[in-house]
Amino acid sequence: MDANVSGPIRVSFVLLPGSLILDWAGPAEALRIANQCLQASGQPAAFDLRFIGPQAQATSSVGASISGIEPLPDVVSEALSAPHWVVLLGQPGDTIDVRSPGVPELLHWLRGLRLQAGLLELVTVCAGAILAAHAGLLDGHRATTHHHHLDELRQVAPRCDAVANRVFVLDGAVSSSAGVTTGIDLFLHRIAAVCGPALAARVAQTMVVALRRGPGDPELSPFLRHRAHLHPAIHRVQDAIGQQPQADWSLQRMADVACTSPRHLARLFITHAGIAPLAYLRSIRLDLADAALRSGHSVTLAAELAGFSSDTQLRRTWHQLGKAGSPAHRGH
Repeated sequence: MDANVSGPIRVSFVLLPGSLILDWAGPAEALRIANQCLQASGQPAAFDLRFIGPQAQATSSVGASISGIEPLPDVVSEALSAPHWVVLLGQPGDTIDVRSPGVPELLHWLRGLRLQAGLLELVTVCAGAILAAHAGLLDGHRATTHHHHLDELRQVAPRCDAVANRVFVLDGAVSSSAGVTTGIDLFLHRIAAVCGPALAARVAQTMVVALRRGPGDPELSPFLRHRAHLHPAIHRVQDAIGQQPQADWSLQRMADVACTSPRHLARLFITHAGIAPLAYLRSIRLDLADAALRSGHSVTLAAELAGFSSDTQLRRTWHQLGKAGSPAHRGH
């Protein structure tokens, strides 16, 4: 989904009395930072953050009062010219009390939603999945929640495939996370899907959090390798390479981005990232070429898309970095 085609994605965090503050504050900050990074590079914001609920004011899980909460919108009658994510959050306690203030009104509103992937989607953090289950929105879906609430999820929604021991689960129009910090993991994954993995890595680095891959991803994204450090100049170079891996990168050009000399940049890269600058560039390009080959592109086109000067250079790098097989057979 490209958010900039039809306008920013509206992300509506549903706030109830007692909503766990980390369930929404962390993901909201990730989205804000993503917008900030996009706008700094001259691109429009990808996310429109809203805070909605059945009450105009609510006290959070830690006692802070949240005011200015917008009413629950009539999304059924909206034109929905842009995608919309509805985010449900956890509540304190061992179980979710559907008689709590605001919950009956919310459940009535949720039952009117007609979820559709890419248009109107549901995102749950922690026990927010239980609220979705009470509204019947998880029937026929795979979902996860906090381990303390897994049995409750199975009881409330027996037609939901409740998945244990997962950071988050993606299933069509429903995305669910296990709780608190895993909500940040889920939103970083969604940011990567909308804005690209390089920007998601930049958001994670800004927040000083680890970025885990999504379900079914066996390896760390090439854009995230060698980034377990906090050196700002090296991150600037890695960000620049991630945004334009096909550019004509030289050690001098990288040094210009880092505002240092080529020799000093090489020392910094090895010390902080554990790899030489040009080797890092080759690894990024090789993974991009591999992805292009898997998508069915020819070796020549894959080399061009990844920034290699020729298919010969791609083949040479392929073997130098120890990839199994050959580029010619990768897409088969």
